[in-house]
Amino acid sequence: MTSHNIAETIASHLLEIKAVKLSPHTPFTWASGWKSPIYCDNRKTLSYPKIRDFIRDAFVRSIKENVGKADVIAGVATAGIPQGVLIAQALNVPFVYVRSSNKAHGLENKIEGVVEKGQSAIVIEDLISTGGSSLAVVDALRDAGCHVRAMLAIFTYGFPVADEHFEQKQCPLFTLSNYNVLIEKALKEGYIKESHVASLQEWRKAPEKWGI
Repeated sequence: MTSHNIAETIASHLLEIKAVKLSPHTPFTWASGWKSPIYCDNRKTLSYPKIRDFIRDAFVRSIKENVGKADVIAGVATAGIPQGVLIAQALNVPFVYVRSSNKAHGLENKIEGVVEKGQSAIVIEDLISTGGSSLAVVDALRDAGCHVRAMLAIFTYGFPVADEHFEQKQCPLFTLSNYNVLIEKALKEGYIKESHVASLQEWRKAPEKWGI
């Protein structure tokens, strides 16, 4: 199965289990205040063993093909934690998870688990929007003396600003599926109409202005 076939299969699964919802005429409101025609909750994939296994295997394949070995798998808290555990188990390597900011009590840890200076790490995330909170995890690992080899995620919206952020941090990003493939599958499988496509593509170009 090619990478594009994997991206299409995952997009189809996300639509099927309603992990992704598309609503061009009645948009959702994100925490940032942006109006959005799409809502994505990849946590739902964990409730479907066959889909969960497919995503895990796709992550492992992508790591082997695009990144190579690392000393530790690091999950982004919170949604990257279960995916990261599954991948670390499959690869038989240690796992840690990382918050975007220090814990407010106790030991005030940002990194939970054991990492050592000089280790290499692969970061696992479920969803990439602007990349800000995800890259805060990369910063935390680098501050701890780790070499971050790459970040992998299930899905990306493909915002230009995210591409800029990852380039600035010099952190390679690999995703299993993406917004363009999702829209193609949604149209093909009848989740949206042809008349919706232009609006959905305009949103991705300038989400902060869409729907205003």
